[in-house]
Amino acid sequence: MKSVLRSFFAVSILLLAACSVTDKISPYKIDIQQGNVITQDMVAKLKPGMTKSQVRFIMGTPLIADSFHADRWDYVYRFQKAGKLTEERKIALFFEQDVLRRAQGDVVAVTPESAAEADKGAAAGVPAKISEPSAQNAAPAEEEKGFFGKMMDKIGL
Repeated sequence: MKSVLRSFFAVSILLLAACSVTDKISPYKIDIQQGNVITQDMVAKLKPGMTKSQVRFIMGTPLIADSFHADRWDYVYRFQKAGKLTEERKIALFFEQDVLRRAQGDVVAVTPESAAEADKGAAAGVPAKISEPSAQNAAPAEEEKGFFGKMMDKIGL
């Protein structure tokens, strides 16, 4: 009977010791880059009236080319560093009769008016406006604790 109690006590101490270490150890998370890299230069080269082959030459093969919406191409780029989303860009290109009509998304082409306005601001010494990242691009504030993490908080450890 004493040997059973001793072994039970030893196993319970080992289990408790293992639980206290799990909060400090986390697995390595690699950097993940997915989708098409979309740069401002690429989007600036897009002009209404371009054919699908010209757009494909500039932007590359679309990530999503839906057979139900053949006149829409979606390009998506996501970068996760250590499991946290740090960068996300999306752009949708709309075609009519295999000719580019418009683009919509996070990355927008520079219009002549906005370029002239930026040049005037730079000449006057005013820095260019940098837009705030959208809420969906922001990384999550804190990783949610698991079951054992919540239990340790309740116990006070």
